[in-house]
Amino acid sequence: MIDSSHPLPVSAQCKLLGISRSSLYYRKKDPSDAELVLARRIDELHLEHPFAGSRMLTGLLRLEGYEVGRKKVRSLMKKMGITTIYRKPNLSRRHPSHLVYPYLLRGLDITRSDHVWAGDITYIPMSRGFLYLFVVLDWASRKVLSWRLSNTMTVDFCVEAFEEAMNRFGNPEIFNSDQGSQFTSNEFTDLLKNNDIAISMNDKGAWRNNVFVERLWKSIKYEEVYLHAYDSVDAARRGIGRYLDFYNNRRPHQSLNGITPGMSYFANLPQLQQAA
Repeated sequence: MIDSSHPLPVSAQCKLLGISRSSLYYRKKDPSDAELVLARRIDELHLEHPFAGSRMLTGLLRLEGYEVGRKKVRSLMKKMGITTIYRKPNLSRRHPSHLVYPYLLRGLDITRSDHVWAGDITYIPMSRGFLYLFVVLDWASRKVLSWRLSNTMTVDFCVEAFEEAMNRFGNPEIFNSDQGSQFTSNEFTDLLKNNDIAISMNDKGAWRNNVFVERLWKSIKYEEVYLHAYDSVDAARRGIGRYLDFYNNRRPHQSLNGITPGMSYFANLPQLQQAA
């Protein structure tokens, strides 16, 4: 868009486009090996101790021999989208102008497929860099209905995944998420409203409101992601895709009486329950 040979000065072109001149020359620096190792360890500690904030995580890391300050830990937590679970003001990273919706699942008996879907985003470390993973999960069966990887935390990859889930499985009655800016954005909430899907959002800091997605993250990371140092986006996509196929169709779940999420999903579709 910027043409250095144009008679209009570069500074004026930047002003017309609404961008700073410094951003024109900015080149993103790849994270160092040490930073990637530290980020992965923070991610692991967060899964083990989701109540730990930047102060506690810094202390845990120092006990393990990492020479790191709280400012660095806080910066990496922000980059990775990690927040603690305890209640405090402004815990969720939502956009201040976006509407937040009430939590609808409290006391709700969720036993049939497509009654409630849930979604969330997590950080995926690679050998060089990192990605973000978004999944749409059926609450009753734990089946992963769709997923997407992205190198940014924008809303577009969440919308794409949700549209794929609707195209393949129909619409849920309720969709539950946290109060992140992706899910409070007009683009995402309009998609839900236009398809007559009730919007439910976790209370601030209440990670247990979306507990099944949190458990999925732990399974994906300890059973797949942490065992492989993905060297490309394609490698990450292939590895996570293989794992989610295993998770849906071959991995028995104790909470589902030893059957797979895929078996549970199809066994508990409303039309099949009525036929039975």
